[in-house]
Amino acid sequence: MKNMTIACLAVLLAGCAQAPVARPDKAPNIIFILADDLGYGELGCYGQKKILTPCLDKMAAEGLRFTNAYAGNAVCAPSRCSLMTGFHQGHAWVRDNKTYGVEGQTPLPASTITIAKLFQAAGYRTGAMGKWGLGGPGTEGDPNRQGFDLFYGYNCQGHAHNHYPFYLWKNDQRVPVGNDGTYKGKYYSHDLFEKEALDFIQSNKDRPFFLYVPFTVPHVALQVPEDSLQPYLGWEETPYWGEKGYLPHQRPRAAHAAMISRMDRSVGRILDLVAKLGLDQNTLVVFSSDNGSIDIAGGHDLAFFNGNGPLRGEKGQLYEGGIRVPFIARWPGRIKAGTSSDVPIAFWDVLPTLCDVAGLSKPSRIDGVSFEPALFGRPQPPRDYFYWEFPSYGGQQAVRMGRWKGIRTGLGTGPQKTQLYDLEADLGETKDVASSNPQILARIEQIMVENHTRSPLFPIKGLDGVGK
Repeated sequence: MKNMTIACLAVLLAGCAQAPVARPDKAPNIIFILADDLGYGELGCYGQKKILTPCLDKMAAEGLRFTNAYAGNAVCAPSRCSLMTGFHQGHAWVRDNKTYGVEGQTPLPASTITIAKLFQAAGYRTGAMGKWGLGGPGTEGDPNRQGFDLFYGYNCQGHAHNHYPFYLWKNDQRVPVGNDGTYKGKYYSHDLFEKEALDFIQSNKDRPFFLYVPFTVPHVALQVPEDSLQPYLGWEETPYWGEKGYLPHQRPRAAHAAMISRMDRSVGRILDLVAKLGLDQNTLVVFSSDNGSIDIAGGHDLAFFNGNGPLRGEKGQLYEGGIRVPFIARWPGRIKAGTSSDVPIAFWDVLPTLCDVAGLSKPSRIDGVSFEPALFGRPQPPRDYFYWEFPSYGGQQAVRMGRWKGIRTGLGTGPQKTQLYDLEADLGETKDVASSNPQILARIEQIMVENHTRSPLFPIKGLDGVGK
């Protein structure tokens, strides 16, 4: 794979899927809910003390909480690419946030095999409500061309920076929302996504469905309806006037917390409807976040909330705080309630796992490994390693290998010294132990070389010799 270009990978991917196997008589429904920039420590069930998240805490109490779950990358578009396709970032098509055309980001090629395409081909009704970011309207990456029967939301992540938009997309139609202002409006996009998701479940209660709900909160701008601010108005605040980008807010701490609590309420309403319709015993619901929380930008106060818990770094960085995320799975009668797992998993493992859950064959040439055993309380075969790369924020590579974490930064200027951390002894990545573990370091650096394939779209100067 080392010398394979991205274009070659796309061609191979087109032919790597096997024909779906017959589904059980009662095919399970699957709902995957994704937060935007929610940190590892921003839910009560992951140690949060200030933000109220009763519904997600209950979901964790009724299901399984993973403590070593990783996003696909440290920012949204590449992370979601790994989620949808089963490829880590050394082989994925999208490896960074990059504007493409008038509206949207780098599109997935038509040949891409996504989770949605696999479920659609197996007879599932497929829907996505929220932020897409993997191909703008009319491109090959448009969600309708990537396996979703119904899409409603922001096609472009830049458009999603305002939670009171003038329009949203419903399939290929640009639909006016009815807002007439920038800072506030009558229709909060998150609430519209919740409604569409609930309507989708109701409409498809009698057939198997795959529902992807990539919510746009708590990503800045800090905007939320006033009623959600009430529990947090007692905090001392310094108004944010927009000096770090994004729209201003008088009470930035309260707004951030309120956005998370409003999302929590939406998760609760989805779970309540599933139960009301009698679908609980046949529906797997998963919740996660696309990357870690961020500091300062948009008025967010990461330190006040301890948003990434004990982890070093933030969104945009391949330190643990940028890529380790909450990950909760609930399926009454199938997943043991009140359990947790320290099995390491990553977004590229989701595709093969959901295929196994639904009894579908999965593509043969992907990086993901099914964690279905861990999901249902069985022993999970050990993994050799996990790999990330990211051309932005200076250029970075990272490897998790058992207890060891290797990371290189500053690759935009050339090859850099690899840092090594023992996550079991030093979860906060504070002590570089590379010099005392030369064999571990050599193996991790070998993994970095073997798993990076050059991307013409997203080159890394220190790895690809760009500019020489």
